[in-house]
Formats: sequence, structure tokens, C-alpha cells
Amino acid sequence: MIDNAVIEFDKVLRTLFCRAPTIREVPGRGLPEAPLSAAEKKHAGALMRVNHVGEICAQALYQGQAMTCRNPEVRQALEQAGREETEHLAWTERRIEELGGRKSRLNPVWYAGALSFGVVAGKLGEGWNLGFLAETERQVEAHLDGHLSRLPEADTRSQAVVRQMKLDEKEHADMAVRLGARELPGPVKTAMRLAARVMTSTAYYL
Repeated sequence: MIDNAVIEFDKVLRTLFCRAPTIREVPGRGLPEAPLSAAEKKHAGALMRVNHVGEICAQALYQGQAMTCRNPEVRQALEQAGREETEHLAWTERRIEELGGRKSRLNPVWYAGALSFGVVAGKLGEGWNLGFLAETERQVEAHLDGHLSRLPEADTRSQAVVRQMKLDEKEHADMAVRLGARELPGPVKTAMRLAARVMTSTAYYL
């Protein structure tokens, strides 16, 4: 029990305070850096900060869901998806640095909130747990699609990162459906969208 607690706490510390590792090549790495104006770089950096916050939340969400999941197969799938999301964390972190931006000052707050949601989702049972995961990934996919239209047209490096993240999020949503995700009620989906809107609008500045 204590060993598991130490392992889970170590995940929190690594996510929040350590440089995320990446095994896959960073999308767009071979593309030239565009000559962006100061305003464009600031805007692109803020959008990538929002995406980085989303990945912070993804790490916490998957961790919370896996901690309370009773089905070994589902738990393994959640843990694997969490490891894959670490790549996104690394990509967005590196892109923020390249744009001269910074990560959100509220990352510990975002992490705590998402972890709580994940724990609750896991306790609701396998179908609802997976349903929450699938809906989260669908909303993230839509959010990333919006960012593709908002990024500076010349910033192809950021666009490449976001496109690959979008593809990966769809795979995770499809995985959840294959494993038996239940469709969430409309009011729950709406509440999730409203919470995400608060997070993204705040993270853009903080």
C-alpha cells in the first residue's frame, strides 16, 4: 500500500516538475522555424501552453482512473494511454521553449482537479470510467482542431505537433469505445465542456 502511494506521488512530481521524456520524434522537428512576429510568437506560445495544460490534466486523469479501476485489462489500457500522453507533454513543453513562452503557473491546480475527476470516474465502474475517457478525448480532439485554425499560418512546427496529438487523442477515444465505454448523459458532456472552457481561457494567460 505504501509502495503504491510512493509510486503514485512520484508520478505527480515527475509530471509537474521534471522534463517529460519522449521516445517518438517530435512532430515537425525537421521543418524550418518560421520568422514569426513578437505578437505571433506570444500567441502561439500561449496556445501551446494551453495544450501543455491539457496534457498535464491528461496525466492526472489517467492516473486517477487507473488508481480506482477494478478491471485489470482496462487499468492496463489506461496506464498505456497515460504513457503515450507523456509524449504530448514533452512535445508541447519543447515547443513552448522554442517559442520563448512559459508553462502555466497553475499546473499543480489543474493536476489536482483532473486527478480528482479521474478518481471519481474510476469509482463509477468500468463503463462510465471508459465513457468519461472517450468523451474527454473527443472534446480534446475538437479543441485541438480549433487550435489548428488559430495558430499563425506560418507556424508549421506547432501545427505539426497539434495534428499528431489530435490523431493520438482519436485513437485513445476509439480504444475506450472498443473496451466498452458508455455514452455519457448530455448534461455531463455540457459540464465537461464548460469546465474545459474555464481551464483553457485561464491557461492562455496564466
